[in-house]
Amino acid sequence: MNYDLCLHVDLKDADRLALALKNARNYQNALPGETFQLVMVGNGGAVTLFTRQQTALWEVAQPLMKNGLVIRLCQNALNDNSLTQEDLWPGVEIVPAGLVEVVRLQKSGFAYVKP
Repeated sequence: MNYDLCLHVDLKDADRLALALKNARNYQNALPGETFQLVMVGNGGAVTLFTRQQTALWEVAQPLMKNGLVIRLCQNALNDNSLTQEDLWPGVEIVPAGLVEVVRLQKSGFAYVKP
């Protein structure tokens, strides 16, 4: 069975991102011994929540990323919010367009969840 999952966050809502990170942790914990990819795609106002100033969220995300969570943020949204790679959490990836990335992941077999 394929357990690859895409979590999508697009709102500038810290509680929503905290829920998505909790879902990521629960997902990782529920699949011991299984091979899967777990990708969180952020676009829109949500990209502002992945900045170095968001230390409480980073403390939650860091161990998840060490366990395989990949975070990809939309370059278009970063531009709209005047953010650069240097403003973001370490290890966060940038993709040209967040929605295109979501579609690409879905087409490659990822399940999709928008917390």
